[in-house]
Amino acid sequence: MPLLEPDPEALRPAPTGRAPSPDRVPEERAGGTPEPLRGDLVALLGADKVLTHVSDLVRYASDASPYRFLPRVVVVAEDVDDVSTVLSYAHGKGREVVFRAAGTSLNGQAQGEDILVDVRKHWAGVEVLDGGERARIGPGTTVVRANAALARHGRVLGPDPASAIACTVGGVVANNASGMTAGTTRNSYRTVASLSFVLPSGTAVDTAEPDADALLAHAEPALCAGLLAIKREIEADAGLTARIRAKYEIKNTNGYRLDAFLDGATPVQILRGLMVGSEGTFGFISEVVFDTLPLDRCVSSALLFFPTLPAAAAAVPLFNDAGARAVELMDGNTLRASVRVPGVPADWADLAKDTAALLVEFRAPDETGREACERAAAEVMGRLELVAPVASVTNAFTRDPGVIAGYWKARKAFVTAVGGSRPPGTTLITEDFAVPPARLAEACEALLGLQTRHGFDAAVAGHAAHGNLHFLLAFDAARPSDVERYAAFMDDFCRLTVERFDGSLKAEHATGRNIAPFLELEWGPKATELMWRTKQVIDPDGVLAPRVVLDRDPKAHLRGLKTIPKVELIADPCIECGFCEPTCPSEDLTTTPRQRIVLRREMMRQSPGSDVEDGLVAAYGYDAVDTCAGDSTCKLACPVGIDTGALMKSFRHARHSPREERVAALTARRFQQVEASARLALGAAATLRSVVGERTGDRLLTAVTRAARKAVRPDLVPEWLPRLPGAAARRLPRTARVGAAAVYYPACVNRIFAGPGDVPLAQAVVAVSARAGRPVWIPDDVAGTCCATIWHSKGYEAGNRVMANRVVKAAWGWTAGGALPLVVDASSCALGIAHEVVPYLTADNRALHEELTVVDSVVWAAEELLPRLTVRRTVGSAVLHPTCSMRHLGDEPQLRAVAEACADEVVVPDDAGCCAFAGDRGMLHPELSESATRAEAAEVASRAYDAYLSANRMCEVGMEQATGRAYRSVLLDLERATRP
Repeated sequence: MPLLEPDPEALRPAPTGRAPSPDRVPEERAGGTPEPLRGDLVALLGADKVLTHVSDLVRYASDASPYRFLPRVVVVAEDVDDVSTVLSYAHGKGREVVFRAAGTSLNGQAQGEDILVDVRKHWAGVEVLDGGERARIGPGTTVVRANAALARHGRVLGPDPASAIACTVGGVVANNASGMTAGTTRNSYRTVASLSFVLPSGTAVDTAEPDADALLAHAEPALCAGLLAIKREIEADAGLTARIRAKYEIKNTNGYRLDAFLDGATPVQILRGLMVGSEGTFGFISEVVFDTLPLDRCVSSALLFFPTLPAAAAAVPLFNDAGARAVELMDGNTLRASVRVPGVPADWADLAKDTAALLVEFRAPDETGREACERAAAEVMGRLELVAPVASVTNAFTRDPGVIAGYWKARKAFVTAVGGSRPPGTTLITEDFAVPPARLAEACEALLGLQTRHGFDAAVAGHAAHGNLHFLLAFDAARPSDVERYAAFMDDFCRLTVERFDGSLKAEHATGRNIAPFLELEWGPKATELMWRTKQVIDPDGVLAPRVVLDRDPKAHLRGLKTIPKVELIADPCIECGFCEPTCPSEDLTTTPRQRIVLRREMMRQSPGSDVEDGLVAAYGYDAVDTCAGDSTCKLACPVGIDTGALMKSFRHARHSPREERVAALTARRFQQVEASARLALGAAATLRSVVGERTGDRLLTAVTRAARKAVRPDLVPEWLPRLPGAAARRLPRTARVGAAAVYYPACVNRIFAGPGDVPLAQAVVAVSARAGRPVWIPDDVAGTCCATIWHSKGYEAGNRVMANRVVKAAWGWTAGGALPLVVDASSCALGIAHEVVPYLTADNRALHEELTVVDSVVWAAEELLPRLTVRRTVGSAVLHPTCSMRHLGDEPQLRAVAEACADEVVVPDDAGCCAFAGDRGMLHPELSESATRAEAAEVASRAYDAYLSANRMCEVGMEQATGRAYRSVLLDLERATRP
């Protein structure tokens, strides 16, 4: 047992005030996947593809929907053969299968109670075809990632859901999700060129194959005959045919796409249409080929405020007629809740209750087109009566990309911002419906009245241009009276939408579990029965996703509603939307931020000391706490800024013994000796490697450090990794204080680890600053100081406090009370000194900190040096790794600007993300960094570059470990490029 083994009990929630929840995972599930299911699937697929522990099952039991169903087992399918194997097994054993990718679906269609198949991890990829006219995309690829690849070709996907940062293409197609601009013409049904999918029987189909129908007829003759029989029946009924066509004149994802029988001439063509919007109940979509659309880059947008929601809705047809691409509606509750979103004006919180807003956007391929759009918009604006904060129509439309991005950030945060402000302990229901756009104002009034009658004060937003409204309801799923009130509202809402407006009960979120009982209300008995027959023809054994889309139980939508127990304050607003997951370095290794919170909530549901809680607590230390990189990029992705990384750091602190905290504080006080010892150790390692050879030396050093890790604790002792740099020079360059334009603070990582090449980073910064006429001064006493991130990231609060106060007090003196900027040559250290130290400062030092100007060295180079330098030589190409700290600081544009001055071509990989090296975490848990960098490393390795650049030494080391390429600071290249 390690000398300093952490106590897992520190992660157990306090028992006081905690009562077991009625929807808790039962004790009999504490052992995880039962036999023989566990053994059968392991034998078929291998243990690495089968997740069986109770913690695995719990983290997959929740998604963005209000439902929670615990699977019996989770299979992480790697390829089509794995999917076919699972389906074959399910057929033979009478089991059920549900597919799940991003888990952003809002109605429980990605949740199952038996075999749940994860089809996200191994299914990403984009192949641009025909110059961007088409794209072949893996179902686990996010919409944002696909569009990033297409943007270089001036193209974009038609569907543009608000969850594009997280939702995957497979889910978008399976739900026929559309979004802000897709409407009924740019959605998946209209823009998918071909599909590859696996039917419930295991038969694989590629609709693009010329002989696809012949192959399908040979493999599935009964299926082909059944589909053609339904087609003939629909076409023989003129009334039904007309009804089907009419239903899709507005947005509609309720039920199956019966128009596929009208649009498709052959079984394969019919299946291609049916798979879109089938919600995983007809098969698994393994690949999608999209017809892409032009990316109109000339944009003009406005955010317009109206006195009431109906008044805003009444303006929608005017902008539609003027040619607006998007007209988005937000009611007062949405606007007020959006103040939680970083960047949204604080005065929105004071808007009048009835205020509503329209976000209107025009897009054009060129400047002439944009000017025509703006003239059309101006004519509409003259007919509107607006209210503050936009009381004047003059210059309401803007072309500023930053302002426009802020508008869309507020709009896209609708679900999470409103959900984050819901009363604690309440479950969030997100519903969407559509009415003919001309009746939108009437529908708004009716919806508001209905909500009031049932005691809800819901938020309303939506794609008003298409008559599509979204609304949120919060209620306590643990209280039967609240569930009954919700059920009564849903009954009345569905009747209102169908009987008064002949609307769609699901416009773009798909039927799921919540609307399944109301399917026949909208479609009528004949069309509904045809949907049941279609399911029987394609999936006669009912293997795939039963009770999703089709369910005859009138109370089915009330089953499985999840309670939301209170957790730590920082995480309590989480609505489990999953926006955080694609940014998380541990996404493909252990858990994601959402799953960390989901597991915590299940602990709170349990009886104190239950077997289930024991299993969750035992796994939480490694799966959640140790393998969190602490980079807090989840905070940037979360629309309400939940920082799960900060929560994990607090748990690290909770696991520390008082002795560990004292040692950490002592290390901070004696950091000068620690720094010197670290350099000495690296120097000794370099000597060993030179004597016995690099390979042998690396093996010896790895063996020694691994033994020490076992003896002490893996989360405290770093592992030696090949290609670690040697020791930095003991002395820093000599500089003068007199005449200095800035104080230069070489970060401790750059004082300990050597950089690549012959010129140390500190020497390069000093030289290039002097060359630009902006000389810098390095204080003589920087040794022994640090940005405190070392202690902050590990949760050592006492040590963090010691170093935070020391460095701020020193910096205030160095900069003459803030008269000079403090230039820091590592982005993580710039972030640490500028922001992360603040909560740990004394009142006096906080006042000193307010006078400091902390500048990342890349920003210093881009804004102060580049304009004064002459570039004399460049390299041909450079690949750039922006660090997560730069994302927090907003410094990525400056990094790119410096790189572009040094290289003729600069490429930022589409898969660039946090490398998870995180100081020394990549040496504490190399598997974390390896997993986090896998996609980016593959992209970097796909071609050769002349330079591999970043701006943080440990991130450079991490990327070198991942790619085998020597990454270096962009400032080294700037010095070389401008050297006389």
